Amino acid sequence: METINPAPPSLRYAWMVVAILMLANVSSFIDRQILSLLVRPIKRDMGLSDFEVSLLMGLSFALFYTFFGMVIGRLADQYNRRNIIVAGIATWSLMTALCGSVRTYGQFFLARMGVGVGEATLSPSAYSIISDYFPKNKLASALSLYSLGIFLGSGIAMLIGAGVIARLPTEGMVRIPLFGEVFPWQLLFVYIGLPGLLIALLILRVKEPVRKGLLLDQGQARNFNTREALKTILNKKAAFWGVCLGASFSALCSYGLNAWVPTYLQRTFDWSIPKSGLYYGGVVVVSSLLGVLWGGWYADKLIHKSIPTGRIRVGIISTAGVLLSFPIPLIPDGHLAVLAFAIPGFFIASNIGISAAAIQEIMPNQVRAFASSIFLFVLNLIALAMGPSLVAAFTDFVFNDEGMLKYSLVFLLILGGSLGVGGFLWSIKNYKEELILHHAHLNSGKP
Repeated sequence: METINPAPPSLRYAWMVVAILMLANVSSFIDRQILSLLVRPIKRDMGLSDFEVSLLMGLSFALFYTFFGMVIGRLADQYNRRNIIVAGIATWSLMTALCGSVRTYGQFFLARMGVGVGEATLSPSAYSIISDYFPKNKLASALSLYSLGIFLGSGIAMLIGAGVIARLPTEGMVRIPLFGEVFPWQLLFVYIGLPGLLIALLILRVKEPVRKGLLLDQGQARNFNTREALKTILNKKAAFWGVCLGASFSALCSYGLNAWVPTYLQRTFDWSIPKSGLYYGGVVVVSSLLGVLWGGWYADKLIHKSIPTGRIRVGIISTAGVLLSFPIPLIPDGHLAVLAFAIPGFFIASNIGISAAAIQEIMPNQVRAFASSIFLFVLNLIALAMGPSLVAAFTDFVFNDEGMLKYSLVFLLILGGSLGVGGFLWSIKNYKEELILHHAHLNSGKP
């Protein structure tokens, strides 16, 4: 038995593909995160509580994102991944714009579900495409650069939102062609949603790569049915699940912070919405850029030194850094506090790309997108569905005081950081052995 390993494509073209996919990732997270700046006007105009708004940020999106992500991941292992991404971008862009026309909480919830369906197409397909474009000693850097879109999108959403919100009317209604009269803040969804259609056209320039690392059976690529694919993934045991949990609890902190730090700055230091978005958005962009570059570079450096658990080691270091940043929300000066949030921002950003690379490395090509979708299912079930709502639940139901939001953020960092460290520690004990078994299976043709 052998595996299909075609000649690698040009690295220059491969990096261009990563840049285009990262741009799509930026767009998806702008659409996803813009709600964090709109908590105050949404609550005011729709009569909602913190917890109800948090469901729009997390659960409404995560329900369909996680479910359809696994379905789409399975399709991406069998069909053209680029075309799947194009269809997804068009869907989430239109559904984001549709949020600009909703009249009720139920309609808003359904529109956010639609955004989740579209965005579920991107990362499982992108992880698989990138893995086919890069050698192993550059994969962590490539996937980290793609993952930079998460943090750039989150930061840019705040920067764009801060600039646009400052120019929107604060009361009354505005008229949008086709949509009729809407609240002023709903204009923002139209402004950020429709440009995504241009990115869908750009993705059409990406060539679907030849799949490499395929298991062969008698000289032909082996076909996996869904049961065989799932069994292959689940057999990775702690090596797979530890990475899933480590990255997920780190991301729990990311989603919780991005959803509520702008509101924390408004409530604790009486900052305006534009100022909160401008300062925190700038911190997220800069710290995340540095964290992504460091995480990918250091993980690939360890792999180059023949340390097979190098990516997991970076995960342990990064989640420990998140844990140790827990006192930051208690800093009494707003400007110092917002600058200090660069610390968890750096460490959170440093591990998402290396986690994706670690999973790609221990999976045969026929199940990589499916494995990525399960990874993202766990991550979003924990981080996206729970992160924003966990903070709001403590504020509303434990402290019963909006002014205690800073203590909810402290709890978030302690919980997410400690459980994230635990996940990566669980994985590292089994990851090296799983790598050896994986390469032996590739050579034998057995899953």
